[in-house]
Amino acid sequence: MPKLKTFISLLKTPYKMIEPLGAMGLLNWIPDAPYLKLVYRGELGKKLDLKAPQTFNEKLQWLKLNDRKPIYHKIVDKYDVKEYVSETIGKEYIIPTLGVWKNTEEIPFEELPDKYVLKCTHDSGSIVICRNRAQFDKDKAKQTLKKAMKKSTYWFGREWPYKGLTPRIIAEPYLEDQSVGELRDYKFFCFNGKVKCFKVDFDRFTNHGANYFDTDGNYLVLGEVVCPPNPEKNIELPGNLDRMLELAERLSKGYPFLRVDFYNADGHIYFGELTLYPASGLLEFYYPGNDEMLGSWLKLPDQT
Repeated sequence: MPKLKTFISLLKTPYKMIEPLGAMGLLNWIPDAPYLKLVYRGELGKKLDLKAPQTFNEKLQWLKLNDRKPIYHKIVDKYDVKEYVSETIGKEYIIPTLGVWKNTEEIPFEELPDKYVLKCTHDSGSIVICRNRAQFDKDKAKQTLKKAMKKSTYWFGREWPYKGLTPRIIAEPYLEDQSVGELRDYKFFCFNGKVKCFKVDFDRFTNHGANYFDTDGNYLVLGEVVCPPNPEKNIELPGNLDRMLELAERLSKGYPFLRVDFYNADGHIYFGELTLYPASGLLEFYYPGNDEMLGSWLKLPDQT
């Protein structure tokens, strides 16, 4: 019955069908620009202006179509990007790689440590965490990774850098931050090489939220619906925040927009990932005017 109600709801709002159809690969035949207009309308309920983009989301869609540098393939690959980051800011910020494999059957589970993380190199979000090897369900992990290995991040959001990437699986040590009781993710929004704001994710596995701050550490009235802000949440920013800001700007130099993510584990900074199009440029902001504000910070190549 719930599935029937969902189907009826989709029929009443046909644009909402774009996302599930696109995710299944049934709309791969549609060229990038018209497809992005359809998915934008379906996800955000607005028309996409590619001729004179103003908002952050609109400008990210424009960048997908018009800013296509070969280096982008490397920085979105979770294994290849480590070399790029190491050469740019130093290898001391890289999470060690325990192994890299072409498929799940190659993974030597018995040789991995008691705690570790497995993830695919060609996508975003396919992460398997092992906190206790004795209780770890290897079959379930392999099933999750196999499913992810068959998917292409490119087709749903037409994120060009992911097109043609070779799917692989990497293992990394499981990081913890004893000082705050969870491993927090610090995501720096860099516009033309300058950090304008950053967000801190919290309570990822219970009640996931995220607060935004300016470069001085002041709370910003800025947030996303998917991980809503909480002004009452006390987030003590790390003492090495200035260092993270500096590293983020070094990594984002030369990019119209780049989100640079770091982990801070017991005072040590570790590189997380580089993101060209947060939420594929389909961010639903928590407060009115956020989309326009971030859009004003992003100067496209023909606007500089």
